[in-house]
Amino acid sequence: MHLRPTLLAAGMLLWASLATDAVAAAPVTSVPALDMGRYAGQWHEIAHLPVSFQKKCVGDITATYALRADGRISVHNGCRIADGERIAAEGVARPVEGHPGRLQVRFVPDWLAWVPLVWADYWVIALDPDYQWAVVGDPAHKYLWILSRSPSMDSALFARLKARAEAMGYDLAPLKVMAPLD
Repeated sequence: MHLRPTLLAAGMLLWASLATDAVAAAPVTSVPALDMGRYAGQWHEIAHLPVSFQKKCVGDITATYALRADGRISVHNGCRIADGERIAAEGVARPVEGHPGRLQVRFVPDWLAWVPLVWADYWVIALDPDYQWAVVGDPAHKYLWILSRSPSMDSALFARLKARAEAMGYDLAPLKVMAPLD
């Protein structure tokens, strides 16, 4: 008979710890406003969570965005690989209606654009008021990039941006720093 209250108490403690973990991280949210005219241009990648499509990149990673007449955004991603050569990928982004800080991006040919699975979430989750740095992620915590207009970043700022991402539930243990920190 004494076992039941103990099991009940243990179960309640377990539930409470799980509930605390579930609410400890804020949900991933995008910025409430994004001026694509100001966001366009070249960004330097400071750090990212490892993803298969960047496995060859060893440095000098850039993303360049340009507004298109059809309301979409041209995306040009480039990086330097181990032998010193630069490789690039061309893509397109489209705004998500009703959510200014959210885009969907694809890097497949136009003729496959109708397939829903070719579009990936690209959420600007933190943004400098002067558009000098940005943190980009997705709601499933699979992707994260810390971007800057300059090829390096102040280490104190980098630590603050990492803390913001961790507060949204991102596991940054595997984060790859790809640019110098000042």
